[in-house]
Amino acid sequence: MRTTATRARTVEYEVERVRLGRHVSRRAVRQLLTDHAEYGGWELTRLRRYADGTREVWIRRKIIKVMPSI
Repeated sequence: MRTTATRARTVEYEVERVRLGRHVSRRAVRQLLTDHAEYGGWELTRLRRYADGTREVWIRRKIIKVMPSI
């Protein structure tokens, strides 16, 4: 009889911070984030717009670890 140990799975994320200047349009920001989500597997974590018009965007994606087969 073979028993398997239950392992607690914790999700780890890779986080990237992108700073966009005030000259970047809202449409361009939306397109950039859409492309990152669609092709890179990123999801929006936080978007912050400052008084001077610059934006700071935090995006993340899961780190997938492959478990060795026994």
